[in-house]
Amino acid sequence: MTQYEIRWANMPKPIGRRPVLLMSRTPAYTYLNKVVVAEVTSTLRGIPQEIAVGIEEGLKRPSAINFDNIHVIAKALVGTRIGALAAFRTREVKRAVGYVLDWPELKVL
Repeated sequence: MTQYEIRWANMPKPIGRRPVLLMSRTPAYTYLNKVVVAEVTSTLRGIPQEIAVGIEEGLKRPSAINFDNIHVIAKALVGTRIGALAAFRTREVKRAVGYVLDWPELKVL
């Protein structure tokens, strides 16, 4: 597991099985029992709190990572790898989280 991978996760009810973006830093996956993830959804709203993803990231259809839906889940709930964000897109993650948390210093990235 590495940061910014997209993987399947068996999210707690009522969410269920869905793709998620792994957000915890890569070294932490070796010892943490819980990890931070953001939901991937097929609902595209075009808001600053989401990032558009799709085939290039390993998904079957246009989707969005919705950072309004960040969760801490048991690492055991994280399943197989679907794909990953390209390294140059990490700035988009930080900008979207900046909007979610209303941190102006991240909104300008």
